[in-house]
Amino acid sequence: MSSALAAVRTEAGGREPPRHFLELMDFEPATLRRMLDLAAQCKRGALAAKPLAGRTVALIFEKPSTRTRVSFEVGVKQLGGDVVMLYARDMQSSRGEAVSDTAKVLSRYVDAIMMRTHDVRRIREMAEHATVPVINGLTDVSHPCQLMADVLTFEEHRGPIAGQVVAWVGDGNNVAQSFIQAAARFGFTLRIATPPELRPPRALLDWARGEGARIELTESPVEAVRGARCVVTDTWVSMNEEAGDGGGPSRHNLLRPYQVDAKLMAHAAPDAIFQHCLPAHRGEEVAAEVIDGPQSVVFDEAENRLHAQKGVLLWALGAG
Repeated sequence: MSSALAAVRTEAGGREPPRHFLELMDFEPATLRRMLDLAAQCKRGALAAKPLAGRTVALIFEKPSTRTRVSFEVGVKQLGGDVVMLYARDMQSSRGEAVSDTAKVLSRYVDAIMMRTHDVRRIREMAEHATVPVINGLTDVSHPCQLMADVLTFEEHRGPIAGQVVAWVGDGNNVAQSFIQAAARFGFTLRIATPPELRPPRALLDWARGEGARIELTESPVEAVRGARCVVTDTWVSMNEEAGDGGGPSRHNLLRPYQVDAKLMAHAAPDAIFQHCLPAHRGEEVAAEVIDGPQSVVFDEAENRLHAQKGVLLWALGAG
């Protein structure tokens, strides 16, 4: 009997609820640190060779992906597990099946579910009804796996992130919102430079500050970047906005002054690093001289998606 099926059949007997990974705010810092420790051990090859042997993970993609798909699929296989790839166009949920029904069925087949979707309500419904762990591979309001990789990357290059200054420049999008959560959980100062129209949600900022996070808002990229050890940006138009009202010339006009170029990076700390979750549009949110320059760690960051997600999977499945 698979561990997933065993979990379903014994849940009524008092089994612990599944370990979902939906938002960084859901966890105490020590738990997130445990996941990062597992990630670092995976990267060093210090764990058992096949800790997920006999386990199967369903990977659900309701929006396009390169890094999330490859890093999760390769990561699970490197840990000894198997994956089932599920695309929205091929699933009955695209024809009206309730997410709750999908969650209940998949819980009978697999040991964990990763979901990448536009609408955060869909992954919350999946987690509410699944009896196996559900992992957030990206929603319209957050990207927690990316932040685990970003923290891992920063600390590999510059040591502990606690007490450091990170500058976010550009749109207050889903990655920015996960950075706000990360500031509260990992203890760094986050300066956010956005146009007023594109600031992150007030409720999230209030939550983070209530948790003791040091969040500074400004409309000036120079003010945000000054003295920062890490400068971060992202695309100006997310995939869910390209076909809707969120993109177009007006957004680009708002964000043009927020391009990260060498002149802006000169205001950061001399040893500052540059991060971007990719894909990048050179000449828009970042100049080629920065993303391809010596301060850029974007490809280390992309690699660390693999390792960070291994840590999350091992924690979620109790295999680390």
